[in-house]
Amino acid sequence: MAGISPIDLQKALKGATYPSSRDDLVALARDNGADDGLVEKLSDASPDSFDGPDEVQKAVFDNE
Repeated sequence: MAGISPIDLQKALKGATYPSSRDDLVALARDNGADDGLVEKLSDASPDSFDGPDEVQKAVFDNE
């Protein structure tokens, strides 16, 4: 999705602990004021849980 960068994702997930569920990361991103497009992209990401930020980034950006 245009306009969303890995830095935006890092800011949205500031304070995340891993492993973490997708739903927890989505809630954290919303709490951190993330852009709606980023929240949607994260909501659509697979799998349902992540072991670290690299997995999240891969799930969000590799499926564009």
